[in-house]
Parts: sequence; structure tokens; C-alpha cells
Amino acid sequence: MSTVTEPQRKEAPAGEKVADWADGRLGIYSLAKANMRKIFPDHWSFMLGEICLYSFIIIILTGVYLTLFFHPSMNEVVYHGSYVPMQGIRMTEAYASTLEISFDIRGGLLIRQIHHWAALIFLAAMFVHMMRVFFTGAFRKPREINWLFGFLLFVLGMFTGFTGYSLPDDLLSGTGVRFTQGAILSMPVVGTYISMFLFGGEFPGHDMVARFYSIHILLLPGIMLGLVVAHLILVFYHKHTQFAGPGRTNKNVVGMPLLPVYMAKAGGFFFLVFGVIAAISAMFTINPVWALGPYRPDQVSTGAQPDWYMGFAEGLIRVMPGWEINAWGHTLALGVMIPLAIFPLVLGAIAVYPFIESWVTGDKREHHILDRPRNAPTRTGFGAAWIAAYFIMLIGGGNDIWATHFSLSINTITWFVRIFFFVGPVLVFIATKRICMGLQRRDAEKVLHGRESGIIKRLPHGEFVEIHQPLNQEQLHTLTAHEQYEPAEIGATVDENGVRRKVSGSQKLKVKLSKGMYGEGNQIPKPTADEYKEITSGHGHH
Repeated sequence: MSTVTEPQRKEAPAGEKVADWADGRLGIYSLAKANMRKIFPDHWSFMLGEICLYSFIIIILTGVYLTLFFHPSMNEVVYHGSYVPMQGIRMTEAYASTLEISFDIRGGLLIRQIHHWAALIFLAAMFVHMMRVFFTGAFRKPREINWLFGFLLFVLGMFTGFTGYSLPDDLLSGTGVRFTQGAILSMPVVGTYISMFLFGGEFPGHDMVARFYSIHILLLPGIMLGLVVAHLILVFYHKHTQFAGPGRTNKNVVGMPLLPVYMAKAGGFFFLVFGVIAAISAMFTINPVWALGPYRPDQVSTGAQPDWYMGFAEGLIRVMPGWEINAWGHTLALGVMIPLAIFPLVLGAIAVYPFIESWVTGDKREHHILDRPRNAPTRTGFGAAWIAAYFIMLIGGGNDIWATHFSLSINTITWFVRIFFFVGPVLVFIATKRICMGLQRRDAEKVLHGRESGIIKRLPHGEFVEIHQPLNQEQLHTLTAHEQYEPAEIGATVDENGVRRKVSGSQKLKVKLSKGMYGEGNQIPKPTADEYKEITSGHGHH
């Protein structure tokens, strides 16, 4: 009698056991199966957001390294380090430890440089990424909250950068902090309290660096890290936007799966960004604190300039006349108060625009297809005007540098900035809008008559004409996929019974804004199917 023996099952590898154990408790496999094949579209402009993310990661990594050697203390010591020109000079422990990182810690100077350059690139990438989102209308429903998250990241990044470059307690950063403290003191009622809270007493006090250090490495980065995570979760949840094209609708995404294609490209791009930042940091010196010396309240560094993202705020104060009001025994420094009020208003204007546009259009639908900037000329013109105002004030923030480098009068530069801060954005808005309208007309001509081929043909009666090549279906779809809103109307103000209907002020404002954005002269009507058929049927078509 024969017996049947059961085949021995092979024991699972150790890695598979760990994976099964984790999946049984955390549901990792099912979660990954549902999301790791998520589709992401492919367009070069989407890399701007990745540069922001990778720069932020680099900032965190290098910041952790620097915290191991930096001493956030304002206790005074006499320097006896390896940098000979500074030996024997009294300075704070913060400045001395910065010199130690730069000259005595292996790789310390390179890490400092990478940290600072990554911060500048992070904010620059944030600025450009926000403008990409703005000009393409990617902020529309359901992404309004994510737009605010991105805006808050940009603003918090500005203040994180300010507190960061103030930590070394060198002459340049001390001058910048003194400038900021003067602006804070100009605020009525609360200015002195805020100053005392930040500096722990009269400027510079003994707690400034320690307090800025806590804000720089703990408070602001913690908030930003939370916003970054929330931002990415919403991008993942809402699915990524995409440009118009064949097969692309508001209900699907055309692109590559997250794994393995997108992750492989993203990983390679991270190391590319890291390599470029490291190369820049190795070749171009930034913030050489040893060339300026420690901060002393009785000294000011020549040509002191903040990092570019704070140049706008400094420009507002530099070009503002030194107006003051003396009343009831108090002095109001309008020369500082007014710029402090304008700065958040200018920043806030770009933050609230999505909600204003949504209110004007009354559009409550979800939008996952991006606009071409030319097809939203009013929005594009507003964004360009905002950028113009920002960069005009950057000129004001460096008026002394412009004057010395180009042999110009600093008063002339100041008056130029004062005038063009109001005139320049208006001119840029008009010019940008006209350019967008011209591009819309060109697109309409392409749809109806095709693309210019450069081939000249002579007709039997002697006329010379250029042969136009008709566009393919993909090109036709791309040029005609955008929507065009109809401007709102107030409607009849008297009903059928002769009773006058009351129209609210907000409704009148909404109609006026709607006509200004989508009325006559603000968009070129798209070619209709009948017009296309008539042209392409041979009637008058070359």
C-alpha cells in the first residue's frame, strides 16, 4: 500500500515575512495597490513645484547638520580660531560658531552655502510656481485651499529666510534686523510690545539670536512642513491638473503612473536639483560673514541689501517720503507705517484673486483642465502687473546699488520708483492684455486658415498667395478647447407688474467686474464649427 506525502512548502524570505506582518496591521499593500499606479501628467512646467519640494528637503537636511555646530548665544567671547584677521576680536558666540563652521568644520562652509542657496532657490521656485498656477487657472475649484496653502508657504518662507540670515549676528544681518526693529517700532500702540517680545528688551538685547533660532528651526519650519504635507495630500487627492489635448477631460488624467515611471523620473530630478545647488554653492560665495565682522550697533555695512524676496518690503520704505504726524503727544511715522500697510495688501491681492474670479464668474464647477494664459487676458494682465510692481520695488530696495553701479542720481532712481510703482503696473497690464488678444486672433486665424507654410503660389490671373497648411485635429482641439464666459447682466430692473427691483451694490460691482473681464474687447470669439466648414469647403480658401 503506497502513501502520498505532502510536498514541503518553502519558507517565505525574511523580507516577505516583514512585509506580510506590516500589511496585516497597517494595510500597506492595499493602500499602495490603490494609489501607487495613480496617473500624473507630463509637462515641463510641473517640474517647478518639484524644485520647490526638493529645495525644501535640501534646506531641512543641511539645516539639521548646521544645528549640530551652531551656538545660538549672544554671550561675548574673544575669538581665537583659525581665521587670522578676526583673532582677538570680541564677538558673540553665534558669530564665533559661524566662523568655526566656515573654517574649522569639515565641509561646514559648503553646507552653509548649500543651505543659503537652497533657501533662495526655494523661494524663487515658489514664486515662479505660484505664477504658473495663477496664469493657467490651476487655482480654480477644487484647489482654492491648496492655493492658500502655497501662498502661506511663500510668506512663511520669506520670514524663515529672514530669521535664518539674521542668526550669524554679523554686521550685515544686524543692520537688517535693526531696520526691521525700526519698522516694528513705527507701528502705533503695539509696536513697542512686539519689539520687546522679539528682542527681550531694548535692541539688540541678549536674547535676539536665541529667539530667532527657535523661530527659525522649530516654529516656522514645523508649520511649513505641515503645509507641505497637506499641499501634497490635496494634490494627490484632487488629481493633477493637465493642459487641454485630445482625450483629456475634467474626468480623467492622461500621463504616466506614479510607480515606476514617475518616481524614477522624480528621483533623478531630485539628485539633479541637489547637484546643481551644490555646484552653485561650491563656485559662488554667498553671505561671507567673515568679510564684514561682528555686528556693532554703532556701525552699518556699506551697500547693505536683504535677500531678493525681502527687497520689495525694503523698497517700499526706502522710496516713501519721511512723513510724520504729531498729535496728542504722539508721533506717527507715516514714512514707515504706510509701506507696512501696503506690503501685506500687495501680497494679499494675489492670494484673494481666485475667490474674486470665482465670485464674478459664478462658476461652481470643478476644473482640472488648465487655461492657456492668452485665453484669460484680464487674469494674465493682472498677474503681470503684480509681478511688475514687485520688481519695481526691488529696484527701490537697491537704489543705492543702482546709483553707484550705473553712475545715476539716487534721488532720480527714488522718484522713478515712486512714479512707476503706480504707472508701471497699469502699463504692463494694458500691454499684456493686448498681447494676449493678439495671440487669440492669431489662434483664430490658424484654426480657420491653417498654418503659414512659406510656400508662395502664383494664381492664373497673376496674384501671388501663400499656401496655408491645415491644422490636424489635435492642434484644432488645443486651440479651441478653452471656455469663454458670457459677461453678467443686471437684467430688467422692473418686473411685469411695473414694480422696480432693487439692485444691490454688490450685484452692480459684480456685473461691472464681469464686463471688465469678459465683455466686449476682452476676448476674441472662438471660431465656430460652421465658420470652419465654410472656410475649408473651398469658398475663398487658398
